[in-house]
Amino acid sequence: MAGLSAGNDFAGKRCLLTGAASGIGRSTALKLAAEGAELFLTDRDAEGLEKTVADARALGGVVHVHRAFDISDYDAVDKFAADVHAEHQAMDVVMNIAGVSAWGTVSTLTHQHWKSMIDINLMGPIHVIESFVPPMVAAGRGGHLVNVSSAAGLVALPWHAAYSASKYGLRGLSEVLRFDLARHRIGVSVVVPGAVKTPLVQTIQIAGVDRDDPSVKRWTDRFGGHAVSPEHVADRILRGVRRNRFLIYTSPDIRALYMFKRTMWWPYSVAMRQVNVLFTRALRPKSSSRN
Repeated sequence: MAGLSAGNDFAGKRCLLTGAASGIGRSTALKLAAEGAELFLTDRDAEGLEKTVADARALGGVVHVHRAFDISDYDAVDKFAADVHAEHQAMDVVMNIAGVSAWGTVSTLTHQHWKSMIDINLMGPIHVIESFVPPMVAAGRGGHLVNVSSAAGLVALPWHAAYSASKYGLRGLSEVLRFDLARHRIGVSVVVPGAVKTPLVQTIQIAGVDRDDPSVKRWTDRFGGHAVSPEHVADRILRGVRRNRFLIYTSPDIRALYMFKRTMWWPYSVAMRQVNVLFTRALRPKSSSRN
């Protein structure tokens, strides 16, 4: 990345992060604070955001501006960007980390599920890109844009249609910008994590399914047991930015699965159909099937 130098790469760099109140966003913000970055933080969770700000400052980090708002609200993002740029130079690094998740079939997902996935996971990052990347281009100093997609933005995970619509869109957007922004020395990376031990994993909405059912809970707990820590993901993100990687993997299984899809489409198709059957059985416990 043109905006980073050798050694303590992020020291003195202006870094904007969304989703900074918890999970990957919080862990990344704290690691950047420890490296001497100058932080600009957002999240819709005001209390969690205040805690991240306090912890970042306790590490010796500088948090210039923080504000709680929903990135799906373009006017709120635009106002935040205007206030930031009135007092500070353009960002060196922009990280779109905030996101929400919901699973379900086309028969159980509501319109609000579909809308929230697109509004927050896709339009939210677009609002941030609209508001913060053009000033980076105008400044002419290079920089880096990070968009957090998902394994569901690479492969056809069962019951992930709404979520994948947003995450595939974010990956496609990132691929285009990777080349559009290269002439401005702005790198673009897209992060494709699998399961991560964040509040999101514990609160995923599964449309039409009772998460408290013991059979469902056993399955979701097993899913969570394979999750990596947000600190691990944050390390991978910072390493990926330093190396100007396009796809930033957080676990080898996702890299292998994507390679399987690209090189062996027919076996992949057969495997995914079977996975869909197993997934559906796991999320339709006997207690609910009798109703």
